[in-house]
Amino acid sequence: MATNNAEYNFTEIEKHWQNVWDNNRTFATEDIKNTDKKKYYILDMFPYPSGAGLHIGHPEGYTASDIIARYKWAKGFNVLHPMGWDAFGLPAEQYAVKTGTHPAITTSANIDNFRKQIKSIGFAIDWDREINTTDPNYFKWTQWIFLKLFQRGLAYVDEKPVWWCPALGTVLANEEVIDGKSEVGKFPVERRKLRQWVLKITAYADKLIEGLSDLDWPDSTKRLQTNWIGRSEGAEVDFEIANSKAAGKKLKIFTTRPDTLYGATYMVIAPEHPLVDELVSDENKEAVENYKKQIASKSDLDRTDLAKDKTGVFTGAYAINPVNNKQIPIWIADYVLMSYGTGAIMAVPAHDERDYDFAVKFNLPIIRVIDKKNADGSDIALPFTDVGSMINSAQWDGTPSLEGKKKVTEMLEAQGLGKKSVNYKLRDWLFSRQRYWGEPFPIVWVSQQAYKLAEQSGKWNLPKEAVSCKNENSETVYALPIPEDKLPLELPKIDNYKPAGTGESPLANATDWLKVKVNPETAEIVQASECENTEGWFDGIRETNTMPQWAGSCWYYLRYCDNTNNNALISPEAEQYWQYPDFYIGGAEHAVLHLLYARFWHKVLYDCGVVKGSEPFKKLFHQGIILGQLEYTGYKKDGEFVTASRANEEGVEAVKLTENDVEKVGANFALKTDKSILVDARSFKMSKSRGNVVNPDDIIAKYGADSLRLYEMFLGPLEDQKPWNTNGIEGVSRFLKKVWREYIDVETASVNKKIVKDAQDSPELLKALNETIKKVATDIENLRFNTAISQMMIFVSVLQKQKQVSLESASKFVQLLAPFAPHMCEEIWERLGNNGSVAKAKWPEADESKMQNVSNKIAVQVNGKLRGELVVDASMSKDVIIENAKAIENVKTFTEGKTIVKEIYVPNKIVNIVVK
Repeated sequence: MATNNAEYNFTEIEKHWQNVWDNNRTFATEDIKNTDKKKYYILDMFPYPSGAGLHIGHPEGYTASDIIARYKWAKGFNVLHPMGWDAFGLPAEQYAVKTGTHPAITTSANIDNFRKQIKSIGFAIDWDREINTTDPNYFKWTQWIFLKLFQRGLAYVDEKPVWWCPALGTVLANEEVIDGKSEVGKFPVERRKLRQWVLKITAYADKLIEGLSDLDWPDSTKRLQTNWIGRSEGAEVDFEIANSKAAGKKLKIFTTRPDTLYGATYMVIAPEHPLVDELVSDENKEAVENYKKQIASKSDLDRTDLAKDKTGVFTGAYAINPVNNKQIPIWIADYVLMSYGTGAIMAVPAHDERDYDFAVKFNLPIIRVIDKKNADGSDIALPFTDVGSMINSAQWDGTPSLEGKKKVTEMLEAQGLGKKSVNYKLRDWLFSRQRYWGEPFPIVWVSQQAYKLAEQSGKWNLPKEAVSCKNENSETVYALPIPEDKLPLELPKIDNYKPAGTGESPLANATDWLKVKVNPETAEIVQASECENTEGWFDGIRETNTMPQWAGSCWYYLRYCDNTNNNALISPEAEQYWQYPDFYIGGAEHAVLHLLYARFWHKVLYDCGVVKGSEPFKKLFHQGIILGQLEYTGYKKDGEFVTASRANEEGVEAVKLTENDVEKVGANFALKTDKSILVDARSFKMSKSRGNVVNPDDIIAKYGADSLRLYEMFLGPLEDQKPWNTNGIEGVSRFLKKVWREYIDVETASVNKKIVKDAQDSPELLKALNETIKKVATDIENLRFNTAISQMMIFVSVLQKQKQVSLESASKFVQLLAPFAPHMCEEIWERLGNNGSVAKAKWPEADESKMQNVSNKIAVQVNGKLRGELVVDASMSKDVIIENAKAIENVKTFTEGKTIVKEIYVPNKIVNIVVK
């Protein structure tokens, strides 16, 4: 028992029970070797432990999963409900650059704070399963998975464009670039190609699409992934270059509309296309170079924005349209990306919106080749992007578009000018960062001679095709994998976390760690400084890039199942028992990054035989965002308030208002002083810059963790976006205090005298209790926590009316409330004399028989005035109830000799007999 106090002292109660759960390991998952229980694995998307700690939106999803976990424990499942930390990341490294503090120290402090905050909310987590992606015992297996990708030919090296800041001498992440300038110092940035590791996720594109059909995921998330992968069928077409230094070479394009080829009047290539320098004529060279510099600081998103003004430069070169042999000009424009398709397009302005806008601006030909008429017989307006019949297309005139696609593609294949093809929007995954704080790649770069000897030895797990690149001396070097028994490869301790200034990570300055000796015949790698006998050994250089933050989160759900295993990522026994999370909850913002990357890695592990199923997350749910509190804005003109609809008028200025200045009027808010003047009321996403972040620590200190949990679940449907309102938590706080008073005598601190061990419960209470048991269970299963809470509030209203309640019934309700408000319920459960934790008590079953035929007293009125009372039950029909009401002596006094005009029955409330 936490306290002898009569009052509900949530601070003492919550601290006490959190200590009990910790000390007793209440929520430790049972050893799979010693249990015959069914498993239930519930998983939260693990957090990045930032220095800011949790904000009030974080506990929403965690509370939902916790309610389910506690419910499943009570239903007899062996529950795995773990927590861990996605702890590699840019902020800790930025802090290290500024202060010299090792990122591991900062990260550890942040994790301690997050853990303390999460424990303070009372989550039923198995802390023995805690993982940390920066722990060498964890990233050993991240590196091991990378080696599997490497060995299967799914990891390669390529030069890819990154954000480079010349003033800072470093590569920047996307989030560090704002409006074409560095976040720190506001220096100009540009695109520069650097050597990067890339994962061949496109090899799994079809499998990633096909696997979605069997998943219990939100349809919107499935659509996002399908669209992100972007599978499209069409044709690859070769356009021969007619002039310039590239004459005779071919520009390959992909099109989903080969039926529009006759309407291609120009071509566009990306500014980064490898043939640009050969295509550009001398007179156009300066203009092209200036254009390339102009767009160097633009992001892909900016470049492809449909609403932006179209820009471009003519190269001076021409290509030959293969279907009609006409020469068409080749332009450079930023709306074509090298990262999508082939980096070149055929432009058909009559049937593509961007091509049309570009052609209009630069006065290029527009030829209609797909015909469609309006109802009046006139030509449909251009650009027309739908299907119709082919025109101006030689022998194909009159052919329907869909048939034309097939016919034109067959013609191109027959002439060797193209072929049927499938294209994907999905690009291979750029999988490296020029940073210190990340998983080191388990790769050493060696000479060709050393690699050949390694191949001949047969002692290295090498891919079929060697991975190579040029080093700083323009020599070709080859990638050798570190032997698996030498993992993990840990980061070296360094004094300076600033990038090398060459585009490489700070690891490039860690000379002692960087230089190794390799014996390709014995598969040995040692530090160069430790190698005394160099005969038969070759020089090697460790990889200086590190893995991105996504790496550790791609497989963490597997490690929770077997987190102390030093010999395998997961044992076959643990994998067979736990298989995959039964329920996965997290934000929708991860739909196409984390969720797609994790599915890719899982499918590779499936192909490697590590896991038995091909999908990691069978059931997925996205909780809605909790926004900041409503913010109110009024509008004034000439010093007088005007209604919000006039906000955009000239001379109108915005005025910030407080909650005390406004009042809700219907669906809107208006000035208290003049309700005809509406104001703007809206919520915004919580952010430091907006100053609307709510710290859960403050709420817990004032209202308690149980109130916080209950309020976040009571705000509305879990999937909905909803605003926080600190004043709103008062209601659920009062509800919990009401429950406390029903169970605990506030004067004596003992159990309320109305709770009697063998009391005979009223039919009304039993009906309400069993309805509540049924509804709470159903609502938990269906994630309708707000309606479950409403039902429990209804029950407490019934409970308040009872003179006596049996200990059994009183205890059952505590069990229902316990997943939502666990601290208070543990305290009441123990005070009632029950054994063990309420969390492990068997979940009560609803008795359907107790939900029927319950008597209820209703009012009987004549012309709206009370003339008697009647006891009714569920078995009585409306006609019987009205006849019994009319038979009451006092009712007869007011109805006899009069005409009954209407007989009204409101079920379980009133009968009203209208007479004249």
